[in-house]
Amino acid sequence: MNTELIHSLTDTFEGHAQQTDNGVEYWLARDVQHLLGYAKWDNFISVVTRAKTACEVSGHEVADHFADVGKMVELGSGSQREIEDIMLTRYACYLIAQNGDPRKPEIAFAQTYFAIQTRKAELIEQRLLEAERLSARKKLSATEKELSQVIYEQTGGNEDFALIRSKGDQALFGKTTEAMKAHWKVPQGRPLADFAPTIILKAKDFATEITIFNARQHEMSTERQISTEHITNNQAVRKTLLDRGIRPETLPAAEDLKKVERRLVSEEKKSLKKPDTL
Repeated sequence: MNTELIHSLTDTFEGHAQQTDNGVEYWLARDVQHLLGYAKWDNFISVVTRAKTACEVSGHEVADHFADVGKMVELGSGSQREIEDIMLTRYACYLIAQNGDPRKPEIAFAQTYFAIQTRKAELIEQRLLEAERLSARKKLSATEKELSQVIYEQTGGNEDFALIRSKGDQALFGKTTEAMKAHWKVPQGRPLADFAPTIILKAKDFATEITIFNARQHEMSTERQISTEHITNNQAVRKTLLDRGIRPETLPAAEDLKKVERRLVSEEKKSLKKPDTL
């Protein structure tokens, strides 16, 4: 397939993309039918049916990617008639291409095109999740630093901070910090939080924020008071997680955040050099 045709097909597919009021990208099946070289709707619908089956088998909700709609078309007499159509997500278009006739050059192009575009969307989602986790870790570090300052200001020293944080971990996980480090295989000298999933980072941060607020509000002046407060808050957060079916101590470790941060920084530098690539 020559370069000119590839660029033409790319522009054609993107040119037919539309958006819902909520900003969701979609294509209409009647348009995709012709873009993929199918002259008859009935023949194209059989491909759509196979694509729906593939969608269901892959564990996705068919209705989330294939939405039945109707549209009015002009007849030769000047009157209008409603015909069936389907709103398709990019993923639905990919599945249709995968189940189409590979002898058609349009199908051969679309199979690769939508596979790449779908993968790009997956990569973007992955990076957003990684950035969110990194942000949550930085927020927790700042909050714990603030708690350390509160302890120093109100008790006369902050040597008790590590002990108070450890007691908070015990209350949140039902296990000691060291036990969780062993469970998550945290390297010697590395903080537990660098291997915690985002939900745990946010849970720890929330409990610590409450401790800071109440320690100041009630003018707590001893390690015992602040420690008890921190334990109570982590127990309350743990109960909320358990009530929602999340058991902190059984969650798998997340990727080392130092590796995640290095990867994000590296990819950002690459994107600045080549702004049209991911």
